[in-house]
Amino acid sequence: MADFERSVPTPTRHRDAPGDADRTHDPSRSPIRRDQAQENDMTTHAIGTREQWLEQRLELLKAEKELTRRSDELARRRRELPWVRIDKAYRFATDEGEASLAELFRGRSQLLVYHFMFGPDYTAGCPTCSSIADGFNGFAIHLANHDVMLCAVSRAPLAKLQAYKRRMGWTFPWASSSGGDFNADFNVSFTEQQQREGGIDYNYLREPPASQIAFQMGRDAGDAAPPVHNAMMTGTDVNTYLRERPGLSAFSLEDGVVHHTYSTYARGLDGLWGMYQWLDRAPAGRNETGMWWRRHDEYDPR
Repeated sequence: MADFERSVPTPTRHRDAPGDADRTHDPSRSPIRRDQAQENDMTTHAIGTREQWLEQRLELLKAEKELTRRSDELARRRRELPWVRIDKAYRFATDEGEASLAELFRGRSQLLVYHFMFGPDYTAGCPTCSSIADGFNGFAIHLANHDVMLCAVSRAPLAKLQAYKRRMGWTFPWASSSGGDFNADFNVSFTEQQQREGGIDYNYLREPPASQIAFQMGRDAGDAAPPVHNAMMTGTDVNTYLRERPGLSAFSLEDGVVHHTYSTYARGLDGLWGMYQWLDRAPAGRNETGMWWRRHDEYDPR
């Protein structure tokens, strides 16, 4: 997955992505700068008494509770969206063999599909999608025991997905939609012609042609800009990389009929990115100056 509110062409969307930072350089090339940023944030912060802290904490608690109530209301509105019947006979390659969309439910009545960026020309899965998927193993079992199946879907051939899954140590279901229309129909895969001629509709917006994409972000980001950096880490060029997009789609199965109930993209996926929920509660917050994350087996030992 890429940071698409900031990775896609329109300048006003470059910053609005999971991570919500000006990712302007590769921290692996300048770790001292990142440490210094953390130190500056920590040492220049206001210091107060316990009483002052408690007074402000109680005010913040009111805002947090209001946000929780608003989030509950949004969840209710998601559930109230009209359902759209799926009549197309999608086929997928899975570890158990060929499967229909209904068979991906595996006996449950609800299915959540994570549209994982792993195109047929990628040599490895998107590192940003990978950092999100690292959390799937822990909660997929709980979802499965609450009538909800979680499954990742990508266009790469099944053998590529299986090899990468073994490398990452993941056990959640992952299906290949190679050769089918599933990704295109749910606006997470696009053709070179669409990209070149400005026919990409992603996150409910039309994008300009790829030739107009400004890959510099913030201060001369260069190859540390998320789409460029992610493209290098998936063994592709930027345009090939960006023909895949991340998303989440929800489906319901009743009396053998599948309905599409919800889809979200770009920063709508922010809540699924587990590490950011923790960073938002850390003293320095997200504290980002570039694309600092890697696949979990690529960090240096510390």
